[in-house]
Amino acid sequence: MLKYWWKIIAVLLLFYTMIGGFLFEAPRLAILNETIRNLHFHVPMWFGMQILLTISVIFSIRYLRNPSLKNDVWALEAAHSAIVFGILGIVTGMEWAKFTWGSPWSGDPKQNAAAIALLIYFAYLLLRNSFEDRQQKGRISAIYNIFAFATYIPLIYILPRLTDSLHPGNGGNPGFNAYDLDSRLRLVFYPAVIGWALLGLWITTLRVRLKIVEEKIVEQEETEVLA
Repeated sequence: MLKYWWKIIAVLLLFYTMIGGFLFEAPRLAILNETIRNLHFHVPMWFGMQILLTISVIFSIRYLRNPSLKNDVWALEAAHSAIVFGILGIVTGMEWAKFTWGSPWSGDPKQNAAAIALLIYFAYLLLRNSFEDRQQKGRISAIYNIFAFATYIPLIYILPRLTDSLHPGNGGNPGFNAYDLDSRLRLVFYPAVIGWALLGLWITTLRVRLKIVEEKIVEQEETEVLA
């Protein structure tokens, strides 16, 4: 039981997020109204993506220092999970924008930057699939992953702040703290961030275990053929 404590916490926090996010009292803000509840889903998705991308680039760096199967698989599967969270973040953001900005996609710099960031990581997956040799695939994709992460940071955190933007906290707009991120929102928001992040990590660990088993089976089959 002690081995799975964080998974139990993840499930409890997500149940709490679902109940609190939809049913707890939320502040009535101008324009936002009830859509403020999306804060507990949209924003944690991006936090989850950023955490998983950080894990991915750490294992890419570790792979370049120690080219082991485990390091390569962790880098790959953390990126896979991050992409899923990124897609969910864009979808929930579009739904929110439809009601608050009048259109699901308005060409906002933050929206465009998020889409470009996802395309960069889609290219990472395509790059991996273009190589047959396992060591070559691991080295080149690890280097690309490091540069992709270095590109992701300014795309998401710097460039949207340098131009006009509808997104809170960008383009001169105040962030949610300046509006009313009061105790009613914080009560659900912080557990939601932890819960979604733990879910992403859980999914990643499952995919890593599955991928390692698949790789070992392929390696064993290749050895038997050569024998």
